[in-house]
Amino acid sequence: MKKYLISLDLDGTLLYDWETLPKPTIDYLLNIKKQGHEFVIATGRPFRSSEEYHKLLELDTPIINYNGGLVTSKHDPNFTEYSLTIDRKCVLDIFDKTKQYIENAFGEVKDDVYLLHDTEEIRPLLHLFNGAKLFVGEFKDTLRNDTNGFIIIANKGQGKYIEDFVNENYKGQVLCRNWGNEYSYIIELYTPETNKGRGLKYVADYLGFKKEDIIAFGDGHNDIEMIEYAGLGVVMKNGHEELKEVADIILDYTNKEDGLVKFLKEYLK
Repeated sequence: MKKYLISLDLDGTLLYDWETLPKPTIDYLLNIKKQGHEFVIATGRPFRSSEEYHKLLELDTPIINYNGGLVTSKHDPNFTEYSLTIDRKCVLDIFDKTKQYIENAFGEVKDDVYLLHDTEEIRPLLHLFNGAKLFVGEFKDTLRNDTNGFIIIANKGQGKYIEDFVNENYKGQVLCRNWGNEYSYIIELYTPETNKGRGLKYVADYLGFKKEDIIAFGDGHNDIEMIEYAGLGVVMKNGHEELKEVADIILDYTNKEDGLVKFLKEYLK
């Protein structure tokens, strides 16, 4: 039987909601794993808020965090960490030049969080789990290292001004992504090299999987490169329209309808 490396996005793909991984899904994926298939989690989340699902699925493979900005393995001492960071000077300059449009912001260095203002509204975005350290204050005083990720919460209706500044002044150095829909006021900064496709290739090469033996599942704009790279790119019914344009398969089911498992049951049968 052919063995696959199956790449799993979390939010909007594998998880039912922001935190729930249903037990029937866990049981099915564990059964698939026993048959010799491998899984890798590829998410925009930090390690601290994705390790739980790594444990639930009993994985010992590397984990892809920050949309490919950080790839690590706690279980394999021979694995070389893969880390991409945004230059601290660029972050500080972007923040300083656009702060009139910014309500709040935070940067992340591995699992440490550097936050401008600690408010009740920002807490759900921080994922302060697994002993993550939180530093609050002006970034010029607290942020001493380059960041794996940097999130800007813009004043409502003003996110475009931040995007325009980054695109006009940091072309080729820093990219920005608007989260869109109800989160269109959130702007994410990342390096041009940061994407899940590169992270997945790094893991696949290490584990010895060829491109044609990779199945990737996703739903968001940040999954585009991963879906393009995989031998079979599968997009959820609830997926971003631009992602659907590069998909090999678009499912008839959403994450809330267990679309990922329904597909694998049929495909691997």
